[in-house]
Amino acid sequence: MDINKRMLELMKQKGWSEYRLAQESGVPCSTIANIFRRNSIPSIPTLELMCAGLGISLSQFFAENDLVELNPEQQEVFSKWRFLNEQQKTVVHELIESYDQSPRRAD
Repeated sequence: MDINKRMLELMKQKGWSEYRLAQESGVPCSTIANIFRRNSIPSIPTLELMCAGLGISLSQFFAENDLVELNPEQQEVFSKWRFLNEQQKTVVHELIESYDQSPRRAD
């Protein structure tokens, strides 16, 4: 897979420029410009941020044709997730798992 080509396709679908991707992802414009101009592969953390800015996960990025759009609420959670440290992510994950394992009530 050509990572830069895939990223450019996703940006085009949203009508985004490199500047908009930088604003949404928190990745500096200079970094994004260097990635595309030098045709270099972004690091995994940078790619994660770029994907988060687009409102998708890394798995969605690599899924190509199976892109799933996140609703605004999911995008908010996803954008905040990337700023959590590992301990905080573990706590959130455990909380979600505890809800998932709860018996369902019939209302």
